[in-house]
Amino acid sequence: MSATLDHLVIAASTLDDGVAWCEATMGVTPGPGGEHALFGTHNRLLKLQAEGAPNAYLEIIAVNARAAPSRQAPLKRWFDLDDERLQSRLRQQGPQLVHWVASVPDLAAALIAWHALGIDRGPALTASRPTPAGLLQWQIAVRDDGQRLLGGCLPTLIQWGAVHPTQSMPTSGLTLRGLRLSHPQNGLLQAALQAIDLQRVEVTPGEAALIAELDTPRGRRVPGA
Repeated sequence: MSATLDHLVIAASTLDDGVAWCEATMGVTPGPGGEHALFGTHNRLLKLQAEGAPNAYLEIIAVNARAAPSRQAPLKRWFDLDDERLQSRLRQQGPQLVHWVASVPDLAAALIAWHALGIDRGPALTASRPTPAGLLQWQIAVRDDGQRLLGGCLPTLIQWGAVHPTQSMPTSGLTLRGLRLSHPQNGLLQAALQAIDLQRVEVTPGEAALIAELDTPRGRRVPGA
């Protein structure tokens, strides 16, 4: 299966909040992203240097108040962005790391492997958006209820088409030194990562937490959910 870390997800109450947070916290301005018509969200992106994950990047994402999702109710937005508790936390505490995404070469096979563990990651959806470098196309597993699962520690799974967004991203000065996950169901979480052969991610028992260590122009930063 040979999955790899694809990207970290920083959720923000608004995209402007996310950009300001990134500049103040890490000393860099995120590059352009795009809009996701399916979910009514938009993002900004930064390439990451990360051992074992050559296409890693950081995504700052928020609900796009000017665009209604084409994925109509009762279907929810991805990454729990319709969860009022999460939105309240973002308004009160500011942008934060809430999730991560793993890239797999065969999404259908990965979902079958997780079903065998009793994990319903949701159906594989087809999505795309235009970019100056070409059309981005991907398949991604998103539950109808939009839930991240295991407090955001269980990654969303994605399978990219011919173009990956990092192919046109400049270096950012950000280096991912490590990603650590903790959860009361650490055994299930570890089994899920092993089932897709995803390595270099530390899993420990404890309260649900997702912690990334980043070297930035402003020093070491550890955004955590």
